[in-house]
Amino acid sequence: MKSLLLAVLAFSTFLPAQTPERRLEILLILPEPKVLSKPLSFSPEGAELTVFTPAKELPEVPGIMAYPEAEFKKLGLSIATFTERAGKAADRRLTTLKPDLIKGPDGQVQYAVYRGDSPLMASLIVAPSLPGLFEKLFGPEIWVAIPDRHSLYIFPAKPEALAEFTADLASRFRTDPRAASPELFSLKKDTPPRVIGSFLP
Repeated sequence: MKSLLLAVLAFSTFLPAQTPERRLEILLILPEPKVLSKPLSFSPEGAELTVFTPAKELPEVPGIMAYPEAEFKKLGLSIATFTERAGKAADRRLTTLKPDLIKGPDGQVQYAVYRGDSPLMASLIVAPSLPGLFEKLFGPEIWVAIPDRHSLYIFPAKPEALAEFTADLASRFRTDPRAASPELFSLKKDTPPRVIGSFLP
């Protein structure tokens, strides 16, 4: 019996460690084209073509679902409180992510981008900590583009910094079946996202 127990213990040391499954996010703000507006959607400041929609993560494709009114009511939260908590949840996700820093021929960083398979990337736009993460690199104000759910682009707040990339952003928005927004957002510390224009021609 003792030898059997030792054999089992020895075999268990070769088993891969079990990692706990990540909990699905139930506090998301989903940026969407205005034409897809839902009953709970609201427009960020200055937006003409974009709405923000309370949503939750799904274990299967498409990965995100807007809350039906009846289900949202069960949460017992106002839209404002939900948005605030979604921002804190986005802050937590930001701590686990590392952006790609894209440099120009002169070696200077032209822009940063969070991108991947996760459809939650665009929802990072409501993270209050986002402007502060890039303050040393781009200054106190950043411009953010979210052409699809899988990416979030950060630029310095200068028209010339964005000019050569608008065609690519527009193409991503127009061709991705999970498009997010064709508009450009200004983000500053302690200030909600504000639309300042569009990258569409």
